[in-house]
Amino acid sequence: MSFPIAIQLYSLRDDMGADPVGTLQKVKDMGYDGVEFAGLAGLTAAEMKDACARIGLTPISAHVGIDDLKKSGVLEDYATVGCRFVAIPWLDEVRRPGGENYAAFCADVKAVAAKAAELGLALLYHNHDFEFAKLGEDYLLDVMYRDMPELKTQLDTCWVRVAGEDPAAYVKKYSGRAPLVHLKDYTGGAAKGMYQLIGVDDDKPQEAVEAFSFRPVGQGVQDFPAILAAAAEAGTEWVVVEQDMPTADKTPLQCAAESVAYLRSL
Repeated sequence: MSFPIAIQLYSLRDDMGADPVGTLQKVKDMGYDGVEFAGLAGLTAAEMKDACARIGLTPISAHVGIDDLKKSGVLEDYATVGCRFVAIPWLDEVRRPGGENYAAFCADVKAVAAKAAELGLALLYHNHDFEFAKLGEDYLLDVMYRDMPELKTQLDTCWVRVAGEDPAAYVKKYSGRAPLVHLKDYTGGAAKGMYQLIGVDDDKPQEAVEAFSFRPVGQGVQDFPAILAAAAEAGTEWVVVEQDMPTADKTPLQCAAESVAYLRSL
């Protein structure tokens, strides 16, 4: 495993809410090198910067909605923490390509990316599967990256595969533009592309498909050696573990520990 490994702290949101500094220490003790934020868990930017420095974690990035990114002081806070990247975590339908507010979103991205660059931050977009709907012959995600060259990618490999695409191929498609890659594992099917994922035709009944469930990295359907090889080819700098919900019989902290242990074993 040649990449430094971070965790998206949304995976540990309840633990961060209860004890942010203690949770950061547990993350470090598990073997993570860095963190990606989903808010600062009640700490100021200076306090979070100090906590990460004392514990020995690199603050690499943060997920921040586009409306918050436009607010005064938000980008400055994450620059103060020491982040190098901010990622828009999702997009409502009216702001996606073809939506009535898409042009306004493109203008917002241009302005936010310029301000971020002044602060030493790069702006990324983190996809789900809904951006793999098509506008004409192209996926919405590809339209966004075509129309907004200032926007870098943070491909979520789980949702790429749920959408029916090969995560490794998609990472390589955005070589030079994919500094961070999200590693996320799962089992079962999902609403979009679920049948193709397990080799079942679309006309088969839904009960033939195992229920979708997030899993620690290495415990589901993903081919992470192939994804990591693609990330190396694409010039990725960090990989980021994310598990939206814990596996039913495990805590979020247990899932996080198992994910990094698997990656360290490669």
